[in-house]
Amino acid sequence: MAVDAALLIRARPYAGLVVATVLAQIAYPLTSIGARAELTVVIVLLGAAASIVHAAVTRGARAAVAVVLAAAGGFLIDVIGVHTSVPFGSYHYSSELGTTLFGVPLAIGPAWAMLAWPAALAARRLCRSFPARVAVGAWALAAWDMFLDPQMVAAGNWHWFGPDPHLPGVPGVPLTNYLGWLVVAGAMSFVLQHVVDGRSSGTDDSWPLAFYVWTWASSTLALAVFLDLGAAAGWGFVAMGLVAVPVARSLVGRR
Repeated sequence: MAVDAALLIRARPYAGLVVATVLAQIAYPLTSIGARAELTVVIVLLGAAASIVHAAVTRGARAAVAVVLAAAGGFLIDVIGVHTSVPFGSYHYSSELGTTLFGVPLAIGPAWAMLAWPAALAARRLCRSFPARVAVGAWALAAWDMFLDPQMVAAGNWHWFGPDPHLPGVPGVPLTNYLGWLVVAGAMSFVLQHVVDGRSSGTDDSWPLAFYVWTWASSTLALAVFLDLGAAAGWGFVAMGLVAVPVARSLVGRR
């Protein structure tokens, strides 16, 4: 099959960012505990940049702005959450993740954007109707937090005040947090699904979709084997796998 040179040129910027993000993620469990917070910031900045660049290259400036707004909106919701306990419950950030604004590390915004765009594209790949895409996109993003919050709490990046009730085996994170994530992810998914079907310049979505599948598989391995968070690995494996497995099958099937 002939390779479209123009497609390869367009793919290069975000492909490089995805590869850099993956390499940083691989390094995380192999890095000393004291250096993991700085590496976390690097990961989310690279991942967010990959999402923004892919959105811009494949759907134009409007889509890139939507991803940036997802980052800004996620940060704003966290500011509200820290000061009101709505919608995630009562929690507090440490100073481990760098510069904070209104009690929230600036890196939190890019963390939302890093997976919001791949989750939206996963929903687009799997569903036809707009309501189904919004629902699946919301689940695809919120399910990631089954890995993220237990990992970050264990690392000391934030903590919850009275995290009950909680999932079996994951005592540090309350159920209210996951419900809050689903609500916020639903709002982000609604916005992103409005732009995800916009103008395409010929590039496909394989890289961000593969990154979504990678995040699911690598998070399961890292939490279960390297970070001693087996229960969280199991919950995340099931929740995120509901989207990641069919996405992986679709990627293999289109080769």
